[in-house]
Amino acid sequence: EFARNVLGFEDANSGEFAPESKHKVIDIMEEQMGVVTKGGTMRLGSYPCCVKEGTILKEAYKSDLIDERHRHRYEFNNQFREEMEQNGLVIGGTSPDGMLVEAVELSKKDHPFYIGVQFHPEFKSRPNNAGKLFVEFVKACKKM
Repeated sequence: EFARNVLGFEDANSGEFAPESKHKVIDIMEEQMGVVTKGGTMRLGSYPCCVKEGTILKEAYKSDLIDERHRHRYEFNNQFREEMEQNGLVIGGTSPDGMLVEAVELSKKDHPFYIGVQFHPEFKSRPNNAGKLFVEFVKACKKM
C-alpha cells in the first residue's frame, strides 16, 4: 500500500504473488533464494522484536522487547527501507540485530491506526485475553 500510493511503485507487491514485479517490497529472504526444498525453511515460532519508542507498537505492548509468533518465509525487503522511511513510513519494530523489519506504521498525526506486522498477533490472542494490537485497534476505533 505505502510503496504503491506514497512512493508511486504501481507494481509494488510480494515476490510470492508477483515474482515479475520490479518492486518486491516483501520477498523471500536472500539466503533462501536458492533453496528448492522448502520443508522446514520458514521462520516459525516465537521471535524477539525490538520496539521503537514513540510508536503504536510501543503504546500497545508497553515494552522495549516483545516476543510474537511467526509463520512465514517472506520478509520486508530492506532494499526499500531507506526510501520508505524518508517518505514517512516508521519502522516500529525490528529483530534484535536490526536486520529484519518486524513492524511498520504511520505516525498517529498521519493516520489514527496504520500498522502492519510481520508476526501473527492472533496466534496468542484469546477471547478473554485479546492480543495487544487488537486492543489498540479497538481503542483507535472508539476514538473515531
